[in-house]
Amino acid sequence: MSATGPLVRATGLARRFGARPALEGVDFVLGRGEVVALVGPNGAGKSTLLALLAGAVEPSSGSLVWASGTRVGWVPQRAGVYGRLTPRENLQLFARLEREDTSVADELLHAFDLPADTPASTLSVGNRQRLNVAVALIGHPDALLLDEPTASLDPGHRRRLWEVVADVRNRGGAVVFSTQNLEEVERHADRVVALKDGVEVGADEVWE
Repeated sequence: MSATGPLVRATGLARRFGARPALEGVDFVLGRGEVVALVGPNGAGKSTLLALLAGAVEPSSGSLVWASGTRVGWVPQRAGVYGRLTPRENLQLFARLEREDTSVADELLHAFDLPADTPASTLSVGNRQRLNVAVALIGHPDALLLDEPTASLDPGHRRRLWEVVADVRNRGGAVVFSTQNLEEVERHADRVVALKDGVEVGADEVWE
C-alpha cells in the first residue's frame, strides 16, 4: 500500500470459535484521517473485528493487510494491564516495549488524571479504562481501535477521550470505535459499519 492508500484493508474476514461463527466474510477498509463507528447488538461481531484488526486473534479465513509501518493502539473492553503493577509502572513497562522514553508515563498519568502509585488491581472500573486508553496511546499509534471505550467513563473523561480521537484523526491517523450510543455515532463518526450475527448489514437494521 502506498502512503496515500488506506491504513488497512480486510477482505472476506471470518473468525470461528469452535463451531460458532463470530464473523463471516466481512470486508473492511480504514482510510487515513477518518473515524469509523462499529455498531450492532451484543454478539454482532464488533469486538471480534476489533481483535482481528489488533492482531490479538488470527482470522479463520480471509485476508488482513496493514500499510507498512502502521502502529496500532488497541483498547479492549477488558483492561489489558498488569494488576500487580501501579499505573506508573504499567505505563513505564509499555513505554519500554515500544522503545519510548519512560517519561511519557508521567505525561499520560497527568493527561488522564490517574493515580500513580496504587496497584492497578485496586483501581475503579473507570480508572482502569482510562489506564487502558493511556497504554494504547504509547508510541503515537497511527490507528486507534476502541471497544466501547466510554462505557465506564464519567462525562469529563468522555470528553477527554473524544479529544484524543480528534487528535489522532487530525494528525492523519484513523480511529475505529464500537458503541451502542447513537449520539456518539452522530457526533464523532465519519462513517458507520453495522454488524449483525457476524455479517455487515445496513445501519437501519441495527437502529430500527
